[in-house]
Amino acid sequence: MATTWIKALHKSGGIAAALGRSVDYIEDSEKTDSGNLIDGYECNPFTAASEFLLSKRQYERITGRNQGKNDVIAYHIRMSFPPGEVAAEKALELGRELAMRWTRGKHQFVVAAHTNTNNPHCHIIFNSVNLEHNGKHRDFRRSAIALRKLSDSICLERGLSIIEEPKMSKGYNRAEYLGGAKAPTVRDQLRDLIDANLPDSIDFNGFLSKMQEDGCEVKQGKHLAFKLPDGKKFVRCNSLGDDYSADAILGRISGKRQREAATDFRHGRGQEHLTPAASGVTLPAAVRRPNLLIDVQAKLQEGKGAAYEQWATVFNIKQLSRTLMFLKENKIDSYDDLVRKSNSVSGEYDERLSKIKEAETRLKEISELQRQIGIYGKTRDTYRQYLSLPAKKRDDFFERNRADISLHKAAKKHFDSLRLKKLPTISSLKQEYAALAAEKKKLYAGYYELQDNHRALLTAKCNAQRVLNIDGFSPERDAPSRQIRDISYER
Repeated sequence: MATTWIKALHKSGGIAAALGRSVDYIEDSEKTDSGNLIDGYECNPFTAASEFLLSKRQYERITGRNQGKNDVIAYHIRMSFPPGEVAAEKALELGRELAMRWTRGKHQFVVAAHTNTNNPHCHIIFNSVNLEHNGKHRDFRRSAIALRKLSDSICLERGLSIIEEPKMSKGYNRAEYLGGAKAPTVRDQLRDLIDANLPDSIDFNGFLSKMQEDGCEVKQGKHLAFKLPDGKKFVRCNSLGDDYSADAILGRISGKRQREAATDFRHGRGQEHLTPAASGVTLPAAVRRPNLLIDVQAKLQEGKGAAYEQWATVFNIKQLSRTLMFLKENKIDSYDDLVRKSNSVSGEYDERLSKIKEAETRLKEISELQRQIGIYGKTRDTYRQYLSLPAKKRDDFFERNRADISLHKAAKKHFDSLRLKKLPTISSLKQEYAALAAEKKKLYAGYYELQDNHRALLTAKCNAQRVLNIDGFSPERDAPSRQIRDISYER
């Protein structure tokens, strides 16, 4: 299950400054595992702000359009998951897919997964200007609803749960979504803003800073209160409900408290979280695979109560039944047969995945090299002019052409890192890219079916090991979630 949120980034204090603030925030090394959870499309994530700025200048030259302070320079999307449903690496992968499908591959974007909260989530910033520099992304009415539906589709394709009847999410009008005639109240807006900023907040001061960044005024004293950017007066948090008092907000930040009858996510209050099967969507049989059995005794030692023990016992009985049905359907009659088939499929899966990763890595390298060659050509004249100037005039010229010069230097640095003595032609790179793309397409044929079989066999094997009490079995070591890095199982 993923919840989404989107907002436009307007020009504020200059395009470069506005872009820099947003990109720097999502690329914070402390939140992204020292930058390992950052990716980009048609841009280098670490020079994205300059590249976005360059594309906007080219857009203005081509179209002659400039909307001034009303210009939308980029869009910011957040995709958030419940605690434990996906790993940070998987959140990054899903965020990239969401961005690619939302922009249809026509806009540069940066995506970063954050690990600073209990809720795995990722941020996406995509350029409002398209790759051809002759048009911009056109936001539309109820775009946040369309984004949420696209996110739900991606979750269903991956066997993740969704929320059947989501309500208001920051980014569209509550009354419009619910079909009502009245606009959202000031308190509704403040609740939505608090809910939107809590998932990314590490501590209370960080939460207050985010509220201030969104234009709210903060009053701290006997009661915590906020005033919205266009508000006429402060609103006390304890008047918003039990989940919005200062103590409740502290509890929600620390993860010790959740909103009543709901999770800490953006899809409304009191919504039922449904698995794909429960939502009425028909999925392949491979998706309805058995889940890992729960070690009930270990959970009881951790402090779980009698109610949990009863639920876990019933859960295990159901999963044992599903495991036996799976083994029967696949004509597996013994544990040795299960091990052999599991090892065989694991080897085939690993080999296929390795080839796909190699192809994807090279495709990414070719794409980046093509992009850098293009930037190098577009900025070469400006850089030559910069070098031809006397030293005393260079500083002023650099400030006026900072983006072009910085990108040219970055392109040269990229070529040096590849130890290229001569740049390849774009034509040769396109031919290599087309051949690799065709090979990758062949590798993906049947890949997801193989992946599902791999998951199901590993799960059945672990369940069999637990039931048969096989020596040397360790749930922490042998669990499928450790053997398949991009898989999270329902618990």
